[in-house]
Amino acid sequence: MFFLAEPYRKIATDGIWNNNIVFGQNLALCPLLAVTGTATNGLGMGLATLVVIIASNGLISVTRYLIPSEIRIPIFVLLIAALVTLVDILMNAWAHELYKVLGLFIALIVTNCALLGRAEAFASKQPVKHALWDGLMMGLGFTLVLVALGAAREINATGMLFANASLLLGESFRFLEVTIIPNYKGFLLMALPPGGFIMLAFLIVGKRLIDQKIAVKKVLLIVPSATLAEEEA
Repeated sequence: MFFLAEPYRKIATDGIWNNNIVFGQNLALCPLLAVTGTATNGLGMGLATLVVIIASNGLISVTRYLIPSEIRIPIFVLLIAALVTLVDILMNAWAHELYKVLGLFIALIVTNCALLGRAEAFASKQPVKHALWDGLMMGLGFTLVLVALGAAREINATGMLFANASLLLGESFRFLEVTIIPNYKGFLLMALPPGGFIMLAFLIVGKRLIDQKIAVKKVLLIVPSATLAEEEA
């Protein structure tokens, strides 16, 4: 991200880390906890959401001058709903096994507050290239959390990672299927909804600890510089 121009770097940092849909905004928790029993399910849901948020951001940015401000929210919802319907149909046709696993939660992407939030707060006020980049980064950040949570739950529940990836996503994804803990009897709680809440809490705590360490390092870098400047003065 360091080679990016400043606006794109900030958008990328916010989307993936600082203002992450889950960690920063605390949105989309329903699909996050519902479909992340495995990393494969998390990846499938994340990619579907990624496609929708990129497309919706771009479409709303292109048409932002044509949308009356008084009725912009209903129009945003209709545009997002149309895109979700298209993704739902495509997944049913080309990734049917994954479609059956994710089920209703694909259609419920329409109700994902993160998409509407980005449309209102960013895409409707920014040029197309910024809106598309924001959609990509927000979608990637959300997908990473889905996969991380699904992977943590799956490893603890079954000792495997990306189980049935080839069945759900196609033969080209068979290389993802890995047995992390051989002969593991499993921890059923992690496969159940309470396990999702527990593991999400650990991820949030881990993210905040990392943020604290980064903040401390920044302070340690600033203080010696300030001291040196005073001594030179």
